[in-house]
This record gives sequence, C-alpha cells and structure tokens, in this order.
Amino acid sequence: MTQDRYGSDVLGGSGSTHHRPPRTSRPQAADAGLVVEEVTSGWVGAVVRVEKSGGMHVVVLEDRRGRTRTFPLGPGFWVDGEPVELVAPVRATAPAPPTRTASGSRAVHGAQARVARGSRIWVEGKHDAELVEKVWGDDLRLEGVVVELLDGVDHLADAVRDFAPGPGRRVGVLVDHLVPGSKESRIAAEVTRTAPAGTVLVLGHPYVDVWQAVRPQRLGLDRWPTIERGTEWKKGVLRELGWPADEQADVARAWQRILRSVRTYADLEPSLLGRVEELIDFVTA
Repeated sequence: MTQDRYGSDVLGGSGSTHHRPPRTSRPQAADAGLVVEEVTSGWVGAVVRVEKSGGMHVVVLEDRRGRTRTFPLGPGFWVDGEPVELVAPVRATAPAPPTRTASGSRAVHGAQARVARGSRIWVEGKHDAELVEKVWGDDLRLEGVVVELLDGVDHLADAVRDFAPGPGRRVGVLVDHLVPGSKESRIAAEVTRTAPAGTVLVLGHPYVDVWQAVRPQRLGLDRWPTIERGTEWKKGVLRELGWPADEQADVARAWQRILRSVRTYADLEPSLLGRVEELIDFVTA
C-alpha cells in the first residue's frame, strides 16, 4: 500500500503553517462627508454629524437615498476596504485673540467702553467716519471718544461756536484737502484763532477725498486716477476704474468695496495716520 504523503487535505501543511496576520483597525476621524460602511448591518453612508446620545458618542450616517441611521463610534466600520475605528473629529480650537488693534495699539480684551468724554472728534463725511471707526474704533471706545459728522467744513465756525469748547471739552477736526492756500486752510486758521486757546485743533490730509488715503495697492492699482476739475471726483474715479458710476448707490457700493480692503493702519497713507493719531492725543490729553 502506498502512503499518501500529502494527506487528505492537499492544502494543509505537515509542518508549520503560515497565516495572514489579521488586519487591525486604524483610527479614523468621523469628519462630515466621509463615506463609511458599518460592517454588521452593511449600511453605507456619509457622515452627517457626530453627537453625544445616552452618555456615548454616536455617528449619524446618511445613505444615497437620504435615509439616516445612527451607530456608536468605535470599531466595526470600513473605509475604502480597510477596517477603521471611528473617533470623534478634532474640534478646531478658537483662534487666539489679537494682541493688537487695527490701529497697531495693544489690544485690551474684556474692557468695557469708557463713558463718553466731553471732547469730540469731527470728520467731514460718513466715509471718513467709517474709515476712522474701522481702524481706530477699538481705541476710541476704550478712550471714550465720540466721532461725529460735520455738516460741511464751510459751517465749521458755527459748529465750534455751538459746541462751546473749554476745559475738558475739546474738539479735534479732520478736514479733507487741507493744503496751503485752500479754502479749507483759511477756515481752519480762522476757527483756531477765534476759539479759546488750546481747545480746538484742526488737522487734515492733502487728498480731495478720504478714499485716496487708502493705499491704491489694496485695490490692485498703482495710483489713484487723476480727475479733471469740474468733474465730480468720486464718480470720475469710478468711471476711470471701470466701475458702475451712474447712481449714488454705485458710489456707496464702491466705498464699501474700498473699505473692505482696509485691514489695519498699514493699508492707509501716513498723511492720514499721523493726523488722526494727533487728534486722538489732543482730545484725550
């Protein structure tokens, strides 16, 4: 009789056997949108959310028909043909609060706005006020300084007289196009001369409009366009830039676009920065 040296199991080994090591589950964050299969039920779906229910974390899966099922987090899932152990996704930590304000001052977190001082800063228009608020707003609230709109620099003398400046009640004025020999410079000199000494400070920038105090590079420009005399400056600029300029609403939208481009004081021209800082120092002294 011939002995079958292979035995009845032709695939069996007579000596040591070799087994494929079992595949272990790797951790997998249950991020929204991840497609997984729950092994026991065969349910395949995308992660909708992870939540806590009954004292344990569960994952909600939605299949391609929009149906949802909830499973405990942990092992028992497959992703791309590999076993995984679903774990709760890492929550993004809250960003650290800024250490500086938009004006470059040291940020003071949690401080309450100071009660408004008697002193004021006046600006010529809404756009001036919004720009000052965006860059210096945190500082002004901490110092208790209110920014108010003038009804045009032509009425500055009347406004100062009505304000009645005096000790503890100063007014700093920011004026557009304050250059030697201009109408604005003559008005500023007269107001300063007639007001009580040390109670009024009129400063300004050389630009036709505060728009020009925003660095043109923030808008992808090399420089602001030059507009001919007799042309409404803002609408002339918009036409030169190819932006809508037919209605006042177009001007308002353009300004919001310009204002959004300003992040910090570094996006403004020094000729405006210095003047506003001087005015703040003056009214808080």
